[in-house]
Amino acid sequence: MDIKSWIHAARLRTLPLSLSGIIVGSFVAHKQGFWDTSIFTLAILTTLFLQVLSNFANDLGDSYKGADNEGRVGPMRAVQSGKISQKQMTVGTVIMSMLSLLTAIPLIIIGTNEMPSSVLWAYVILALLSVLAAVTYTVGKKAYGYNGMGDVMVFIFFGLVSVLGVYSLYSKQFDWSLLGMAFGIGLLSIAVLNLNNMRDHENDKLVNKRTIVVSMGFEKAKGYHTLLIVGSLLGILTFIILNEWWLSLIAILPYFILAKHLLKVWKTEVPQTLDPELKKVALSTFMISILFLISTIL
Repeated sequence: MDIKSWIHAARLRTLPLSLSGIIVGSFVAHKQGFWDTSIFTLAILTTLFLQVLSNFANDLGDSYKGADNEGRVGPMRAVQSGKISQKQMTVGTVIMSMLSLLTAIPLIIIGTNEMPSSVLWAYVILALLSVLAAVTYTVGKKAYGYNGMGDVMVFIFFGLVSVLGVYSLYSKQFDWSLLGMAFGIGLLSIAVLNLNNMRDHENDKLVNKRTIVVSMGFEKAKGYHTLLIVGSLLGILTFIILNEWWLSLIAILPYFILAKHLLKVWKTEVPQTLDPELKKVALSTFMISILFLISTIL
């Protein structure tokens, strides 16, 4: 077994972004006096497993559908390169699905302790849907990533489920103001996907991958991208203002990087040159979550 190929297929650079919502939801709870180290640890592990699962499944699904070809920009996928076969990647996808559930179930049991059994089963269903969503983004005849639903699903799972879901496991309650942070992280996560789709839109169109960018066109996608970034800032500011957590304003510092990023996007004429910008947005989102974490414990 070539461990390096599997590490490459796991796409480690995508992991920080996936953790951003968990960090934000957890440390809002921490600042409000709710904390459980077991919940935090299991939530982090579950999120990492789900992200790797998604990456494996995307590698597998795109290889079957022909999206991973010479026209695709970015690092070569593992199946595309021939270093991992489709059969091996299928096994890897099943294993990561199992690992995700092995950490999600104890997370749910601990987090819903002393809560109605209906809440426990709601979280179990949510965990199963998370695994299903990670796989069916590109796998299957009705893969939603090929039908323009990727942005919606990313917002739901990276924003709403990640931030609000983990917060409720700590606090056993719902905080309406936290929707601001959920929108902030969710919209930034869509922005990363949108950049990916802008970069690959020409090839996606050829292989009948109908992303939002393919539907609206490259130039309109720039405006959409700007709305995502600005909307995320407004969401985060709304939460900070409503709660008067003024020190948390340090979390918006990465938006100076994102402002420069938007200028780059608007000036871009060659889609393929957007590839380095994905890392900027993903790491900026992660830095927002880390700076927010710091502001809650100072």
